[in-house]
Amino acid sequence: MGYEHGITIQENATSVTPPIKTSAGVQVVIGTAPIYLVENPEAAVNKPVLAYTWNEAVTAFGYSDDFEKYTLCESMFASFKLSQVAPVVFINVLDPAIHKTAVAEKDQSLTNGVGIIDDDGVLLNSVVVKSADGTKTFVRNTDYTLAFNTDNKPEITVIPTGTIGSDTNIKVAYDKLDPSKVTKTDIIGGYDAATGKYTGAELIRQVFPMYGLIPGLLLAPGWSHMPEVGLVLDAKGRKINGNFNAMNVLDVDSSTVKKYEDVETWKTDNSYTSEKSMVLWPKVKVGDKILWYSSVAAALMAYTDASNDDVPFVSPSNKRIGISATVLADGTEIYLEQTQANYLNGIGVVTAINWNGWRLWGNNTAIYPATTDPKDRFISVRRMFDWWGNTFIQSYFDKVDDPLNFRLIESLVDSENLRANGYQAKGQIAGASIEFNEELNSQEDILNGKITFIQKIAVFTPAEHIENILEFDPTILTNSIFGGE
Repeated sequence: MGYEHGITIQENATSVTPPIKTSAGVQVVIGTAPIYLVENPEAAVNKPVLAYTWNEAVTAFGYSDDFEKYTLCESMFASFKLSQVAPVVFINVLDPAIHKTAVAEKDQSLTNGVGIIDDDGVLLNSVVVKSADGTKTFVRNTDYTLAFNTDNKPEITVIPTGTIGSDTNIKVAYDKLDPSKVTKTDIIGGYDAATGKYTGAELIRQVFPMYGLIPGLLLAPGWSHMPEVGLVLDAKGRKINGNFNAMNVLDVDSSTVKKYEDVETWKTDNSYTSEKSMVLWPKVKVGDKILWYSSVAAALMAYTDASNDDVPFVSPSNKRIGISATVLADGTEIYLEQTQANYLNGIGVVTAINWNGWRLWGNNTAIYPATTDPKDRFISVRRMFDWWGNTFIQSYFDKVDDPLNFRLIESLVDSENLRANGYQAKGQIAGASIEFNEELNSQEDILNGKITFIQKIAVFTPAEHIENILEFDPTILTNSIFGGE
């Protein structure tokens, strides 16, 4: 460093606000990612990957604004950029061993020893570089280097000591990722008994064993509007690992359903009618980016949970969302007035309204109006029941296999009532109590090592409708004129 005299200025890079963290609203997202951009694409296939930051997600999967091809990038953007919430578990099913297209040998020009392959999705390890006449194959890192440039295009740079020399023309051949070859079958996935490997949605069951996190929200933007996928997500969210429950966030197909009046028929015909499902219409737009609404809504719910002590008792409805429009799949903008949005709410569909800024609008799960039971009807109440059950299991799992005696029973009852009182004191539930009674515990059950408790819990329903009755009072009028008291 040279001799310093005077005033010097240094600048730091702009600090990025770290995302707030949630455990109640952990998103598990299934889809496709531009893994050709990462160092080892094969390692990012059919494996739950936990990301707490934007950089972690991009390092694991790459990033592209082409959300139609790379659906996981929607949730990266919605979670880490729009809502700034973490963590998110991503499952990429785009497999370079299967979902690829071979590009035959073609001419490639070099300018000043540099050539750019003008194609997307190129798998660098598949690139073969030959001489212009095709008689000689060059060696990477001996004759040339190969890396992505800032436009995510493969850039070939000649090494002066190599054998390419001053040639201005070469030939290249390669494989490239082809997301169009991914099907709903890949998203649904399965279990291969021969290899013992899980794929697609079946990997949801590995999230807790791998990371100790309970899935809270299951989604597959770009795929969940397909009934087979939506119904599988609903099934996979029940008794995960034999214990836990989650809500799934699904989209209505806005490429075929172009009017709000047609949503009910589509929803009913495709059996999107579960108490575990939050169903959304239409898509949303952020600047020039079009996203499936599920990715934005799930991120908002996770953020709402994290902002309220990580307890999902607050409804996401009427919360602001960072979008610029609601749109159909083709980009046509849709503006619903409140009465139209309320109609969708009345058939168990969540939408968005522009009321001095865009807001998520709707409290009902997909089962409504088939049931009015608040436990199954309201999204926030349904999620609280799932969350309460999940946290109960975690809280008392260590007591499993302890001696079945009065001390065990008393300890659990006292601890759980104390836990409930804490949430009640914070205004997160109206109240809860647990008890152990003889009627539910036969001698046979006790001899078989089984004990049963009954717990009653009251969760606050959302204040969905506030009414003010206005009445004209002539007495007030005459008093104001004649000065009466």
